[in-house]
Amino acid sequence: MKRIRKSIKFIGVVILLILMIGLFSPTWTQHIKGENSISILEQVEINGSNHDMMIRGNDKDNPVIMVVHGGPGTPEMPYADQYQDLLETNFTVVHYDQRASGKSYHFFEDYSNLSTDLLVKDLLAITDYISDRFGQEKVILIGHSFGTYIAAQAAYIAPEKYEAYVGIGQMSDIRESEIDSLNYSIEQAQKAGNTDDVLYLQGLTENIKDGDTVVPRNYVSKYGGSSRMIDDLGDDNISVLLSTEYNLLDVIRYNVGMGYSQKMLLNDLLENPLPSKVTELELPFYFIMGKYDYMTSSNAAKKYFDRIKADKKEFIAFEQSAHYPQFEEKEKFHEWMSDTFIK
Repeated sequence: MKRIRKSIKFIGVVILLILMIGLFSPTWTQHIKGENSISILEQVEINGSNHDMMIRGNDKDNPVIMVVHGGPGTPEMPYADQYQDLLETNFTVVHYDQRASGKSYHFFEDYSNLSTDLLVKDLLAITDYISDRFGQEKVILIGHSFGTYIAAQAAYIAPEKYEAYVGIGQMSDIRESEIDSLNYSIEQAQKAGNTDDVLYLQGLTENIKDGDTVVPRNYVSKYGGSSRMIDDLGDDNISVLLSTEYNLLDVIRYNVGMGYSQKMLLNDLLENPLPSKVTELELPFYFIMGKYDYMTSSNAAKKYFDRIKADKKEFIAFEQSAHYPQFEEKEKFHEWMSDTFIK
């Protein structure tokens, strides 16, 4: 028994050491060869809060892309570099974890004033920092999913800062999009013979039609409305933990920040849909939508696209993709970005 107790104690100490190492292990982003390349993680204080960024590209003189991640509170930094290698040949790509999200969640910081308006102000300030850093008057602004809610407003407020706005998995009228998602999920559940799922989803109908809630994302994902060409990039703690950009402490930040951000921001999205805030854009804009996207309905996004006034706009459908066309069809996305923005 003594020997067993000693073994258990030893195993406990080893596990504790592994956890401690994991919590505070160094993080980095994979090196890119080349004299003028850039591949860094950094933390910068902007607009009164520390924001963590990942900046990658083969040549720092290339056009700069500013990416605004989805959620609320689900950064893409831990896996984006797996899919953007082609993009990095012609562009410098900037990802940042939004205030109170991922690596930018700080346990002793007061986030009681967190709002979508504050995230828009953060983005405008980060844009100025990046433009000054790379000596570029304008950058290309990309929003993904919830990030389109923030990025579209920044493009509306300060079009002079951006070469163009690209909305991927573009948010639109929330209620209309969620009804599309609900109908799709019910239809797919019926086809699969999953009666329990059908009954559960049907029970949400009135609340979704009233704009009180959204379709649980695990059901949309289960029936192929999130990703089709790659593994689902939803709340996957394992892939986040295995990335070099995040350690165990960052995974904890990721989960705590996601819960807090959604609690603070979801009502804003439901009560103030984007079409009520952005009705015109004084810069070129593009919506890139996966045909099978039911996280943010492609059908609802097209209706919103048609209503926005702009001198130049284009709606591009990716026929094989769902909610992540920039990753699911990365070759096509890289080709389109290069054809559109490389002079």
